[in-house]
Amino acid sequence: MTELINFLKQADIFYQLTATQLKMIANLCQERTYARGETILQEGAGSNELYIIAQGEVDILVNPALVGGPSSPAGLVTIATLRRGQSFGEVALVDEGLRSATARAAQKDTRLFVIPRDKILMLCETYPQLGYRLMYNLAADLAMKIRNTDLRIRETLLYGQKAK
Repeated sequence: MTELINFLKQADIFYQLTATQLKMIANLCQERTYARGETILQEGAGSNELYIIAQGEVDILVNPALVGGPSSPAGLVTIATLRRGQSFGEVALVDEGLRSATARAAQKDTRLFVIPRDKILMLCETYPQLGYRLMYNLAADLAMKIRNTDLRIRETLLYGQKAK
């Protein structure tokens, strides 16, 4: 348990949580291990879990054809590779919409800590200070991801215009 708490302390989404708060979150975590190439979650599927990478890497992939974009030979295009301490699936904590991307283990023995949406929301409602800090951190993490995506879109548009 101490090892898990120390790990959670290093994850961005748990920044500035107290040891007691981290212990409560650690009690919600389920550990899962994935083989290289194994799908963790599928684009378009239901969403109800948050994932934190403990070991290995996870590729985040999208299917451009789903939104009228060009299809690639493999069908999926990698838009990001996440590493130890990073999280994904956080939008599931905000809404229960469909997954916006596929997540796939990029290395063998990729270990994840998984937290069910209903359990973490109950914890946030029971302990509002914890809930505020966690949601603030999630918003900051999502803002950074949106800014990175925005930059990639701008680069694509800029380079796309030069190619014409």
